[in-house]
Amino acid sequence: MNTRRVFLGGMLIAGACAANRAHAAGGGSGSSGADAKGGARHAMRHARPASRPQAYRLQPEVSQTGPKVRGSTSVAHTLDTRRREIALTFDDGPDPVYTPQVLEVLRRCRVQATFCVIGSDAAAHTWLLNAIADAGHEIANHSWSHPLLTRMRSHEIHEQFARTCDVVEGAVGKAPALARAPFGEWNKRALGISASLGMSPLGWSVDTCDWEEPGAREITSTVLETVRPGSVLLAHDGGGDRSQTVAALRDFLPRLIDSGYTPVLPSDTDVFEDRTGKGWGG
Repeated sequence: MNTRRVFLGGMLIAGACAANRAHAAGGGSGSSGADAKGGARHAMRHARPASRPQAYRLQPEVSQTGPKVRGSTSVAHTLDTRRREIALTFDDGPDPVYTPQVLEVLRRCRVQATFCVIGSDAAAHTWLLNAIADAGHEIANHSWSHPLLTRMRSHEIHEQFARTCDVVEGAVGKAPALARAPFGEWNKRALGISASLGMSPLGWSVDTCDWEEPGAREITSTVLETVRPGSVLLAHDGGGDRSQTVAALRDFLPRLIDSGYTPVLPSDTDVFEDRTGKGWGG
């Protein structure tokens, strides 16, 4: 959003939650770069430089049997729908403590969500990728180590996305069709590389600000006050203590459903045709 503080040493971008809420309440199309991600502890954990290209990149991609499909380069922040449909998205997992708890809440409510995974954590917990996919949820690419892509060279961005694609496809047999940039920060170079790997960029329009750990009641209030038909909600199942997120999800999700909202997968909506080359939002 418009109000940000950038600490270059820790690569921390602190988003303005009040601005996010005001923008969403005003019917804005979403956040272009306010994904602040849990403060300095989270940023220091994930702001690791990409390693040099590895030998695996010289090999064919996992299960690659046909020509590569190009995704969209237009970032979508909302679902293009007149129905009371919303998308639940969870970033920075998978986490062995909190991802199973999120999955259990979703199972009890019989809804699906999109999990934007960090490649390094996904590689360490591939069983969670299987659990996510087996439950019918979507897996999106959130980079390998959560760096600021706009400060990286092309080959580094490619490695961030490609390594994560390989881990996901190797675990569940299908590469991600959606990508979300760390901090929501895209540039033309990162968008082009994402598209060349067959992915379309996914933003958000409702930031729960759970990364601030404001308390489950405040997270719930943020969601209920700012959600609109077509909203894409940003929350986190990894990257820190997400117990407040889980508690809030148990509270606000049944209330959203009772008020007529239906959580859907972005790739199941009319504005996205899965890996057809038309992409999403473009």
